[in-house]
Amino acid sequence: MDLKTAVKQIKKGQAQPFYVLYGSEKYRMDEFVQLMLEQLVPEDNRELAIMKMDTSEMPVELVVEEAETPPFLVERKVILVKDQSIFGTGKDGKIEHRTDRLLQYMAEPMDTTIIIFMVQADKLDERKKTTKAAKSADAVLAFNPFSAEELVQWVIKQVEQRQCTIEEQAVDVLIKSAGTKLQALSSEIEKLCLFVGQSQRIDANAVESLVPKNTEQNVFQLVEDIIGKRTDRALSTLHELLKQKEEPIKIVALIVRQLRIMLQVKELTGQSFSQQQAASQLGLHPYAVKMAAEQARSHPASALAAWLTEAAELDYEMKSGRVEKTLGLELFIMRLSSGVPRHKIR
Repeated sequence: MDLKTAVKQIKKGQAQPFYVLYGSEKYRMDEFVQLMLEQLVPEDNRELAIMKMDTSEMPVELVVEEAETPPFLVERKVILVKDQSIFGTGKDGKIEHRTDRLLQYMAEPMDTTIIIFMVQADKLDERKKTTKAAKSADAVLAFNPFSAEELVQWVIKQVEQRQCTIEEQAVDVLIKSAGTKLQALSSEIEKLCLFVGQSQRIDANAVESLVPKNTEQNVFQLVEDIIGKRTDRALSTLHELLKQKEEPIKIVALIVRQLRIMLQVKELTGQSFSQQQAASQLGLHPYAVKMAAEQARSHPASALAAWLTEAAELDYEMKSGRVEKTLGLELFIMRLSSGVPRHKIR
């Protein structure tokens, strides 16, 4: 089922008898469940109308029994079921589930009950009869990461919902600083809107002042400064990370990871992969691929490979005690940002 279609149906009060939700974006899934409860369950009846169950703690036939029991003092009840094994690939220990009972129910569901299975997995197990039955009933909803463009639009919409506006450059700075996790972005947007006030505009300076960069985002900036030959800024970022008690070995590992992503993205896009396809292939968020592609655009694959080799060698030297960790990092940054790598670029 298409998510937009499902939302339209729910807002019209036309909910299906059961849903199977899955995907890596738990924040979006929770938003959808909250919308369903707000639209379908009167606020004064929610204690009687909403039940929570977990298939890791009870067999699925108990969920079916509850679904078949008429609601008490309410027109319709909603059962929220946390699941790992009925539709996903997880296991529930010693609990045995009679999935045949669920399949029977899915074939003839009660019109006074809505079951929402919230699968704790990024993918469903396509081999299972339960998954096939849910797909046949058009009851499956995927909550996957936004594309880079969708994430930007989501940020803008979240800001507008709080009666503020945001500059285009500020959106980019916000995502680069806070990352792509929707929960973290939502919290930072709330903070920025409170800071500027209603009907005011959030600019890049406000974001840079109020939104702290996490370690990965700082390393992303560090790599950008290194390959951009901005030695002073790169060393400043490094020393800031060290002040925050970040281990030099961890910093190098993140530099290696970022250089590897840049090289992989460059190779895939060179093979006519779209950024969305590259993200799926590499298991990354599409916005991370977009940033890596922009970062790698002006550098040949041979240069990225040489830098990656040098970073990997530094990692080995630090772990084997051949070089003092902080000094090794500083020399690495100075060599690469000055354009004189240890290994010749072919």
